[in-house]
Amino acid sequence: MSAPFRLRDDGVELFVRLTPKAALDRLEGIETTADERSHLKARARAVPENGAANHALEKLIAKAIGVPGSAVSVVAGGTARLKTVRIEGDPETLAKSIEALGHQA
Repeated sequence: MSAPFRLRDDGVELFVRLTPKAALDRLEGIETTADERSHLKARARAVPENGAANHALEKLIAKAIGVPGSAVSVVAGGTARLKTVRIEGDPETLAKSIEALGHQA
């Protein structure tokens, strides 16, 4: 199983599958697809219009990992369910926090 993130010099890129218009805002753990790629499953109550669901995802991830909201941004997949989210900070610390998210769900 591959990790749902890629380490960068100043943070990580997290791969996320977002389901908008959900009943709750929540992270649901790590899922591996048939092609062996992993991503964090997330649900947001926001609708996928005008970036509302992406903004809700950024806030949800920031809170779960314990970083400021300004450190989290959707950098790819803005209109798709599969997204790449950039999180700025110490890569090793962020990697541990993301791995812990996978074990909680």
